[in-house]
Amino acid sequence: MSGRRILPAVSAAVAVSAALAVGCSSPPGTPSGSAEVPAARADAYRGGSASSPFWVDPESDAARQVSAWKEAGRLADAKLLERISTHPVADWPAGDDPEEDIRAAVRGASASRQSVLFVAYNIPHRDCGAYSAGGASDPDAYRSWIERFAAAIGDAPATVVLEPDAVAHVVDGCTPPEKHAERLDLLAAAVDTLKARPETEVYLDAGNPEWLADPGKLVEPLRRAGIDRADGFSLNVANFQTNDTVKRYGARLSTLLGGAHYVIDSSRNGRGPLSGGRSEAWCNPPGRALGTPPTTDTGEERLDAYLWIKRPGDSDGPCRGGPAAGAWWPGYALGLARAAGS
Repeated sequence: MSGRRILPAVSAAVAVSAALAVGCSSPPGTPSGSAEVPAARADAYRGGSASSPFWVDPESDAARQVSAWKEAGRLADAKLLERISTHPVADWPAGDDPEEDIRAAVRGASASRQSVLFVAYNIPHRDCGAYSAGGASDPDAYRSWIERFAAAIGDAPATVVLEPDAVAHVVDGCTPPEKHAERLDLLAAAVDTLKARPETEVYLDAGNPEWLADPGKLVEPLRRAGIDRADGFSLNVANFQTNDTVKRYGARLSTLLGGAHYVIDSSRNGRGPLSGGRSEAWCNPPGRALGTPPTTDTGEERLDAYLWIKRPGDSDGPCRGGPAAGAWWPGYALGLARAAGS
């Protein structure tokens, strides 16, 4: 494992470029049988600014929506949405041309030297053809893409969550067996390419505990994907499992990997997952809430940070009346923000 971890927390800043964000999903039919979780829990959103070393985007979709609603006189809604706009969220650079987004973010963050949080999400055969289907056309295209991604970061402080769902889809069989070696080799090379940048942290995604109940099944593919050369793994990306559930799982997986560190996506888990085993429980579930604001103050040695990796308010896909995966959905964003304070 790399000896470096996420940079020490510094005061919040308000500067980041506008960024495109795409959706990410757990596999169709992912079960979610947990009971409803009340809003008043230790992992729920508490307001204010948590300690975070990450850059905040003043031109994010949430920030622009706040401005638009203020101009329209929707002051109460604008105030609620500031629960999103004032916190750092991940930048998901465009699949075809990541450099413009990355360089804009790096320029904006240069004055404060805060870290920009990125998600690299362009692996071939992405999302098994589901709502976030796409990705690079072939292995060579992906290698070129990740090289350009890393080059655009340059020497700037950055944290990269690498390919949500990619390893988990190998484990659950969604990715065809003949593509497993290719995918894991591409991930390992991507780890090395990104880690060649002097201030880049890399967390290789490992799904969520509701998806793959046995973390032991992830150990070999994560090792083949370069986890020992990364800074750790990420959990719960674009999902809703509670901090307590994810921490228990993360601790088990960490031990199996010899003490690997990890980060948790807490962007929408303030009320936990949707109950009742309903269809597509991972996709725009109603009644969810913002979770723990981004912070490196976790109180856990191996848990490096709570992060908002999935951008709160970005659709999971065209389900429950939502727009396409990754599209900004103001009504859903407002619901997350409102529920966080209830």
